[in-house]
Amino acid sequence: MFTGIVEELGVMRAIRRGARSAQLIIEAKKVVEDVKLGDSIAVNGVCLTVVEYDGRGFTADVMAETLQRTSLSELQPGHRVNLERALRLSDRLGGHIVSGHVDAVGIIRKQTRVDIAVVTEISAPPELLRYVIPKGSIAIDGISLTVVDVLEQGFTVSLIPHTAGLTTLGLKKSGEKVNLEADVIGKYVERLLTGRVPSGEKPLSRISREFLLEKGY
Repeated sequence: MFTGIVEELGVMRAIRRGARSAQLIIEAKKVVEDVKLGDSIAVNGVCLTVVEYDGRGFTADVMAETLQRTSLSELQPGHRVNLERALRLSDRLGGHIVSGHVDAVGIIRKQTRVDIAVVTEISAPPELLRYVIPKGSIAIDGISLTVVDVLEQGFTVSLIPHTAGLTTLGLKKSGEKVNLEADVIGKYVERLLTGRVPSGEKPLSRISREFLLEKGY
């Protein structure tokens, strides 16, 4: 688990590409201070496993499924990436609960400066937008952000100078892709309300939308 609070910007040192996989060699300092083999590090919001490391960075393998469902396939040497080590139970949860499992890839449609902030519009597919609500949380390239507004085919967020300066969102332009992860709490609530369970299993709860409305919720 992660919090969506980026610890540092790493740099893609090299990419070793296989037939349907890749190995990322990432230059970093802070996230490798206490790293061990097998540790999890979020790279642009994607949970990856450290397979090699030294004082200058780490290496992680990326399988075909991950390349297909995230924007990691578009990385090139020299690109900067958001990095965050896995959450420790003693840490403050400064952002929100982020699993590092990307739900969809969005596209930056428009960026508008409003005083000190940059309001960014991002397109997203319907299967992700069902979990997005105004003032709710969403992870964009591993960054915990608050949704400003939900649109018909996307949503907007507002970037303060601190976020823009310490993450890749301050470097990206309109038309570029970003990894999106919806708030996991919304997914669990939906499952409980719809009563969807694997074949042969009993429902986990009798709670439904009708039940809540009947009780005045």
